Amino acid sequence: MGTRPIWAYRLQITQIISLNQDLKISFSHSILYFSLSPNCRRQPQQKMAYEGILLGMGNPLLDISSVVDEDFLKKYDIKLNNAILAEEKHLLMYEEMASNPNVEYIAGGATQNSIKVAQWMLQIPGATSYMGCIGKDKFGEEMKKNSKAAGVNVHYLEDESAPTGTCAVCVVGGERSLIANLSAANCYKSEHLKRPENWALVEKAKYFYIAGFFLTVSPDSIQLVAEHAAANNKVFSMNLSAPFICEFFKDAQEKVLPYMDFVFGNETEARTFSKVHCWETDDVAEIALKISQWPKASGTFKRITVITQGADPVVVAEDGKVKQFPVILLPKEKLVDTNGAGDAFVGGFLSQLVQGKPIEVCVKAGCYASNVIIQRSGCTYPEKPEFN
Repeated sequence: MGTRPIWAYRLQITQIISLNQDLKISFSHSILYFSLSPNCRRQPQQKMAYEGILLGMGNPLLDISSVVDEDFLKKYDIKLNNAILAEEKHLLMYEEMASNPNVEYIAGGATQNSIKVAQWMLQIPGATSYMGCIGKDKFGEEMKKNSKAAGVNVHYLEDESAPTGTCAVCVVGGERSLIANLSAANCYKSEHLKRPENWALVEKAKYFYIAGFFLTVSPDSIQLVAEHAAANNKVFSMNLSAPFICEFFKDAQEKVLPYMDFVFGNETEARTFSKVHCWETDDVAEIALKISQWPKASGTFKRITVITQGADPVVVAEDGKVKQFPVILLPKEKLVDTNGAGDAFVGGFLSQLVQGKPIEVCVKAGCYASNVIIQRSGCTYPEKPEFN
């Protein structure tokens, strides 16, 4: 009959009735066969196969996004296209931005952005999970609501003493600068990770992604997940994330680097990494290759380095070779802001990686997701992706 029956009853009819594209009832040889089309059967099977396949850990932050001017940047000593942790001189800035009529509040944080984009690209509820620390406040509740609506299975540690972390997103001419006030995000502890209900997410996942920013908060949690991935032949990925991570958290970064199967970053971060390690080169392709050849803790997977360069080609170093992939160019008038562009690239990339797609497809998906995000305010996206 072409489809295997799920159940059957005896009748004396020979006829096929098509109720809709997913459901067919066929009467033949005195048996009533009820069967689902391959499309309909695939959905629950697909959901089960991908449930919890990708786990992210990081600093959940509420983005306070606003268009500002050059005077504002000078006032608070902010450089464009940079990401830093807030200092005393920045604290009044959040209140000033909140008073702007064009201010927007968006649930974010680098890893959480990437996981949400991967979830959006996959369109399979529960395919992704995420852990981090939020405050027990209205911003924390908003964060939970937002993430669950996105289809991500979030297991937050809720801290009663610190408010939910925030990130000032200063937008000038479509370019952005990020100043993170971690607050509760800085309170994550590995004890939360070790709880049975949370470690179960680690056991279930086959792919892990953690932004380098989390090295400032809980390097022991990163190490636990990295060692689990190496011992169980799972894929562990991290991001260089920001120049200050490469500079001031060098030892923590080097400790976990041998466990990384994928290393993501942009050209500025790659060049800072090179400078910190005295490689005496600014050539992004050469740096990517050197990172890919850093000794590994496990020989199961060869390390792949993926470096984005804004409008310039994506550099991928793998197995002693470097390839470059063009990005989707966008007319300047369509650019809204670049906040979350790198996070979106990683999310798109991971959405295909977990499906076993080739690297060129992963890069293409990353470029697509990034292109969508920069045409919108913050790391947001339409209801459904249009990626083939």
